[in-house]
Amino acid sequence: MQQHFSLADCDVMGFDLDHTLCRYHLPQSARLIYDSFAQYLVTEKGYDKDLLTLAPDNLDFCCKGLVLDIEEGNFLKLAEDGTVLRASHGTKSMTSEEILETYGRREWKYFNTVSGMVSRSAKYYLYDNYFDLPGALLCARVVDSLDQHDRQKKYDFWKDVVAAIQHNYKISAFKEDCGTYFPEVKNHPDKYLQRCPESVKKWLKQLKSAGKILLLITSSHSDYCRLLCEHIIGNDFEEYFDIVITNALKPGFFSHTPNQRPFRTLENDEEQEALLSLDKPGWYSQGNAIQLYELLRKMTGKLDPKVVYFGDSMHSDIFPARHYSNWETVFILEELLGDKVTVPEETELEPLEKKGKYEEDQLKAPYFLSKQWGSFFVDKLPGLENAEETLVRTWSCKCISTYSTIAIPTLEAIADLPLDYRFTRFSSDSPATAGYYPSPPRALLPNEESVTMK
Repeated sequence: MQQHFSLADCDVMGFDLDHTLCRYHLPQSARLIYDSFAQYLVTEKGYDKDLLTLAPDNLDFCCKGLVLDIEEGNFLKLAEDGTVLRASHGTKSMTSEEILETYGRREWKYFNTVSGMVSRSAKYYLYDNYFDLPGALLCARVVDSLDQHDRQKKYDFWKDVVAAIQHNYKISAFKEDCGTYFPEVKNHPDKYLQRCPESVKKWLKQLKSAGKILLLITSSHSDYCRLLCEHIIGNDFEEYFDIVITNALKPGFFSHTPNQRPFRTLENDEEQEALLSLDKPGWYSQGNAIQLYELLRKMTGKLDPKVVYFGDSMHSDIFPARHYSNWETVFILEELLGDKVTVPEETELEPLEKKGKYEEDQLKAPYFLSKQWGSFFVDKLPGLENAEETLVRTWSCKCISTYSTIAIPTLEAIADLPLDYRFTRFSSDSPATAGYYPSPPRALLPNEESVTMK
């Protein structure tokens, strides 16, 4: 495979919506998601009402890439070979000794299953995007609460958490003003949503002018999608895209056959009968990548049109688009902004405007740097005292270089580049820092030689 990647070579540009085209004010949206699930557990399922109160630093627990071992009530941060690097029982960090005693120096028992498919199951849950993360904190606090009242051997709270998610995000929730989440975002969109930068809107128009086909593929329902897009882009947002697909139910959109997941048309945001094929551009619901690709062939007049897909979730976007559809993938990773955000604290020159924003929430930004869990990209192997520490890549970091073409912090980071800009792509014979644009995470730099691809 060639070493460079250019958008000019792609015929089709696909975009995820949430946390890709639409960026959120993370501390505020995290608090809202946490509250919407906690309210349900307390009022509907009788959980301890202490779950409803959050201290300002509680959200530090949230870190992408954690896996919840559901029956044990343990959260794990894994190395690329499946070794447990850090762990907590509920919110309480386990010591190196406890980790070694519980997990040893071997790969976590479900690692082969989870890593092969970047998957989830009844035994474990992978937290890999900002919609999920507040749920990690809630589950950890549920474990704390259950332990306080009655030390459990195995935990069975998961079914209640799933019910809380379904209650808040079900297909009719937006229309019915059901749950806590949608009514609040409808009433205060500016508090939660960041407007799309002018540079990105201009870039989308340039892509279209250059003859590219633009897709929006989101698992959000059509009514919520419309609210977001009108707010961040404008009432003319549909003009930016050739095809809009909502309720795409990713990753199933990529892995399912046309029989399993047909496309449906929409009338007043209600899904209509299944379509036997996809014949023309427009707005659709559900669907599958196979029939979409057939339409893209027709639209481009090419047997093998080249598609690139931008998304923020390894589980729902990047892995399935690469694995099932063999699309190029651009991973949106706000963690790459982390290096820049830490600079003012080091020089102790925190600007006033940074302090003032949404002061009433008293949540410490940035939300994606966790003291408890450390770097998203690398960590030290847990060793007994006096043992030499070894720095290794996390499993999350390995997934990025395995399934992404490139990784960027935001769309804005590339919006002003010429269309034929040549990015260095991730590849197995490049250093671990290749593929990150505009620059690699600092955590990968000091030992670049030792943290190379396997």
